Order: sequence, then C-alpha cells, then structure tokens
Amino acid sequence: QVQLVESGGGLVQAGDSLRLSCTNSGRWFSDYLVGWFRQAPGKGREFVAAITRNLGTTVSYSDSVKDRFTISRNEKTVYLEMNSLKPEDAAVYFCAARYTDSKEPSRFAHDYTNWGQGTQVTVSS
Repeated sequence: QVQLVESGGGLVQAGDSLRLSCTNSGRWFSDYLVGWFRQAPGKGREFVAAITRNLGTTVSYSDSVKDRFTISRNEKTVYLEMNSLKPEDAAVYFCAARYTDSKEPSRFAHDYTNWGQGTQVTVSS
C-alpha cells in the first residue's frame, strides 16, 4: 500500500526557495518511480520533474523549471528543491509514484498509479 504525503509548501516571495518532500508515510520508497506535478487554478496538471527508482540515476525536468528546480531522493523521501521561485510557479504540487523498474522518468501523469493530496505553493511578486 502506497500512501504519498507531500509537505513543505507555503507562501514565499519571488526569488525565494522552498523544498518540498514526498514520503510513503515513512516506509521504504526506493523501488518507485516518482514524479512531481503541479496544478494552478483553472489549469491542467503539469509535469514538473521525475526521478527513477533506487538512487535515481535518471531525472527529468520540464523546461519551465529546468536549472531552477532539483529533484533528489533517498530510501524514504523524494525532494523537490525549488529555487528562484516565480509567481507562475504558484500551484498545488502533487507527488506521484509507480512501482516499476523502468529507467525512464516519465513526464506523463497517466504513467503514475499513486498520488498524494498535494501541497500548496504560493509565490508573491
């Protein structure tokens, strides 16, 4: 049973940083592909970043966050380090996972089978 829990969201100013965390309720998580997605009001769910299983040898980023966000992981937590935040980064951020041995960090929401409830990120200008 996978129960994803996101944390770390909040209200920041443009240019600030935040670190989001995604856990499987404290259980081992290393065999899962994990992705971060976000959804702003009135918009669809957007891919942000993904990392492959185990120590995450392969990562992928959307063009809009590349060079500002970093995804990483250990056995129990996947992190999304967000730097130089912009007002357009404001959204609910979701963690998603799938038990797979795929070496591809999928950008597609339909490839993920488990989702968290999301954490709100608000960026003021």
